Amino acid sequence: MAALGRQVLDWHRLIPLTWSLIARQTTRLGEQKRTTAFLLRRLTTVSSSGGLGESSSVEPQKYAQEPEHRTGMTQCLLEKQRAAVEREKVVSSLLDMGFSDVHVNELLSIQPGTHPQQLLGIISELILLGLNPEPVCVALKKGPQLLRLPVVHMKMRSRHLRKLGLGEGKLKRVLYCCPEIFTMRQRDIESIVGVLKKCLFTVKQVTEILHRCPYVLREDPGELEYKFQYAYFRMGIKHVDVVKTNFLQYSMTKTKERHVFLERLGRYQTPDKKGQTLVPNPLLKDILRVSEAEFLAKTACSSAEEFGVFKELLAREEEEESEGRMADAGSPEEAGP
Repeated sequence: MAALGRQVLDWHRLIPLTWSLIARQTTRLGEQKRTTAFLLRRLTTVSSSGGLGESSSVEPQKYAQEPEHRTGMTQCLLEKQRAAVEREKVVSSLLDMGFSDVHVNELLSIQPGTHPQQLLGIISELILLGLNPEPVCVALKKGPQLLRLPVVHMKMRSRHLRKLGLGEGKLKRVLYCCPEIFTMRQRDIESIVGVLKKCLFTVKQVTEILHRCPYVLREDPGELEYKFQYAYFRMGIKHVDVVKTNFLQYSMTKTKERHVFLERLGRYQTPDKKGQTLVPNPLLKDILRVSEAEFLAKTACSSAEEFGVFKELLAREEEEESEGRMADAGSPEEAGP
């Protein structure tokens, strides 16, 4: 009986140990299952990504970047398509204005980086001023800097040129000779116009001078005024003749050499107050518009050797006069008694 009691007691002691052992084994089995599932998922990820070095945690970042990359490529393609469409529109507009295919290719190649709408804006302003396609191409090839001007500046300068009477086709010669009329400062243009008005040219005559002698825009205002005074007071040329003969386009050196040479030969005289002379003066066109050989043979009736010696003497005289004026300007005035 005592032995049976000890067996029952031992059995009751084993029950907690047995449940404890079963619980521990169950926990270990659950951990093994979770570990196995984790390893299976990792192996599946590695096998699909192509290498053990890649982790599943990297994949979301990679896939997050791909849409941005695709968006950038899409925007780039859209911009290229938009630029191509704008170029086609500009080409179509230029053809409608009367430009040929050759002209269009030339215009697009002058400044390759110019935006098509910028190119069209500048050309439109030139067309509105009365220029034909051919002069526009020539002007832009001679002055490609025009294509870099803001269209607003071009519009303002166009309005000013119209006020000066240089619209309706009169701008063609000006652009051939002086394409910088659009890029030079406004005050420089106004300074030249101011000198011409000071010399008592009418508004119409100022327009004619700018149209026939656009080189005056490059003149120094003081030298331009002196040139007119020489023509009017020394040679006796009236305003109408200054305009009609394009006198202001000739250099002061050439004018002086030929005029003074004729004076010293007795073949030219300054008219008196009534406009009369003792000898008939040659026409201005026979003095300035002809070559030196023709001037000497038909107008001066002299030799090239004589004219060469005279030009050297005249240059020396003018140099001495200039030095004398500088000395007078630099010396202090003598004090009075």
